[in-house]
This record gives sequence, structure tokens and C-alpha cells, in this order.
Amino acid sequence: MKVLTEHLREADETYWEHMACAGGFARQLFVAALACAVHAVLPFLLVHSASERVARIGPRMAARSGAPEAPAS
Repeated sequence: MKVLTEHLREADETYWEHMACAGGFARQLFVAALACAVHAVLPFLLVHSASERVARIGPRMAARSGAPEAPAS
């Protein structure tokens, strides 16, 4: 359990806070994946939905992890 407690300490979150945050990211990524799947079959639908969602959450995820942000394209 040391691995778990170390990560939670680094994140400065309780288990439940971390679960809520990570679960929120998972939900948003799942929605983006569904949008991609729909767009793959029907390219005229959801043209920018997935990329816009990922662009919104990417910087938030990077900030939380301490990872550098990807350069804007």
C-alpha cells in the first residue's frame, strides 16, 4: 500500500478526492472516445467534439501531474 499512499501524499488528496478527480477525467475521456467512434462511422457528425474536449482537459491533467503542457498547435 506504500505506492498508493505515496501517490496520494504527492497529490495532496484523500483517496476519495483522488477517485473523484480521476473518475471525472475518465468520464470526460470516455465521452471523447464515444464522440470519436461516432465520428469514425459518420464523419459529418461531432467533427470537433472529441478534440475540443481533450484540448480542454489536457492542460488540467498536465497541471495536476506536473507534466509539461503540450505546445499549442
